[in-house]
Amino acid sequence: MVEDYPPEKAYRLLEPGPVVLLSTQGTSQDEQRPYLMTIGFHMVIQHDPPLLGAIIGPWDYSYAALKKTKECVLAIPTVDLIEKVVDIGNCSGEGIDKFDKFELTPLKASVVGAPLVKECMANFECKVEDTKMVSKYNMWVLKVVRGWLDVEKRDWKAFHHRGDGTFVCDGDIVNLQERMTKWKEYQG
Repeated sequence: MVEDYPPEKAYRLLEPGPVVLLSTQGTSQDEQRPYLMTIGFHMVIQHDPPLLGAIIGPWDYSYAALKKTKECVLAIPTVDLIEKVVDIGNCSGEGIDKFDKFELTPLKASVVGAPLVKECMANFECKVEDTKMVSKYNMWVLKVVRGWLDVEKRDWKAFHHRGDGTFVCDGDIVNLQERMTKWKEYQG
């Protein structure tokens, strides 16, 4: 049986990927510390160059730093960090060092000023590629300029927000690479 579903809740079923942490670097004389926020709204835009879209608005404390520096790190946390990640998203970075408060370790990135998050499975250093959709949709187009993977956490589970305070954790991996005949170049 099919029933009506509210269009404004489409995001709850179409969440594009794992919940991520975004780090930026403070830019004012008073705040040279890194900022950290939680993001559930992001997407892959293209493979080459690797472009991502992320929704970061003026309501986010990290917005001003991203606007000024034009760079950030997107970090993929694993399910062992789920409660910290939710708590990071539930408080403002104004006057709070979230790395310190949530006992996370900032690591120096190689290309951007924003730090990597040591406890995360993967970190992607990004530079802002395009801001044309920021004023209308708060969507930043980010170019991945360097990637990092913690090989010890490679097979750990990430988690996805369902848009209503519930989460889905990654499950079993189903390998169908042999059937993916059209896109072999993306399997390496």
